[in-house]
Amino acid sequence: MKIVIDARESGGTGTGRYVDKLIENLHQLKPGFEIVVLTKTPRIDFMKRVAPNFEVVESNFKEFTFAEQLGFNSQVKKLKPDLVHFTMTHQPVSYRGKVITTVHDLTTARERNPAKNWLVFSIKQWVYRWVIKNVAKKSQILLTPSQFVKDDVAQYANVSPDKIIVTYEAADKITAKPEPLAQQVGKGFLLYVGRSTPHKNLQAAVDAFTIVKKSHPNLQFVLAGKFDANYQLLRDYAASQTIRGLVFTDFVSEGQLRWLYENAKAYVFASKSEGFGLPGLEAMAHELPVAAAKASCLPEVLKDGALYFNPLKVGDMADRISQILDDQKLASDLKAKGAQIAASYSWQRMAQETLGAYRQALSE
Repeated sequence: MKIVIDARESGGTGTGRYVDKLIENLHQLKPGFEIVVLTKTPRIDFMKRVAPNFEVVESNFKEFTFAEQLGFNSQVKKLKPDLVHFTMTHQPVSYRGKVITTVHDLTTARERNPAKNWLVFSIKQWVYRWVIKNVAKKSQILLTPSQFVKDDVAQYANVSPDKIIVTYEAADKITAKPEPLAQQVGKGFLLYVGRSTPHKNLQAAVDAFTIVKKSHPNLQFVLAGKFDANYQLLRDYAASQTIRGLVFTDFVSEGQLRWLYENAKAYVFASKSEGFGLPGLEAMAHELPVAAAKASCLPEVLKDGALYFNPLKVGDMADRISQILDDQKLASDLKAKGAQIAASYSWQRMAQETLGAYRQALSE
């Protein structure tokens, strides 16, 4: 039996880390199938290193393009797989073989993005909404990273919850040597890691930071993520409000990310919508106290290891951040609980559950 895994999203945080850990842990499980991994050129060496017994094939087709619908479809068909695992919802809609799809969240179907051209984004969003419903119906099995997303997908795409399997992700401590940032960052800062799209609610987080800064005048807020048009909008907003103390890192290495987790005072997770919330759990794995939005999947995943706030109320967010900074016992308790919760998740278990889904789909 041949299984093809679409790993074009390999690399980085979030979904990229999910793809990398899936391949690595599936290889360790010795699945007993012929596995072909499709990934982009920069990730080929990584995949060959973590999964030497899998066939790794170059695939540079960009998502949501005609090339993906035609060229990628042709590439997959030529491999003659018994099953394809698309690790993202973007995929050739005309492919008619057995399919498993991972749906990480439905944010793209619902949220607007002011940094994008309105017309282009609207067209892409309309296409995405059609694709997600098509994919949900044609896939033998859907995988989601949380019960929240499972329920959301079942309702949005009008599919039976019975065809959706929750495979929780995990977070490990980073093993790369800690590497301080080139920017001037003192110890004891607030931290956020990830993208800056509107649902991440970073403007509200920055507003909360300005309130907290009144009683902590030397406090900095480090925003670690690839600097893009949305981050530029946030920087422009901060400049218009004369907000000081923000540090925009752009892309960070694994060593730099470890240094950030180990030297921050608190992780601020203000997002209004997440599928799993991997960076928050990763912060917990590094014993960093987390202040998180009481929204979407975050209470489900982070459990009682975070201090929660209403993401629509900046004052509430600021209060919770201040509590962590001012109450050493609370911060210590959150560190201990967070580390315990992070340790309860397992990438290997996620891979085992995914392998079980493969076997189920192949038997249908």
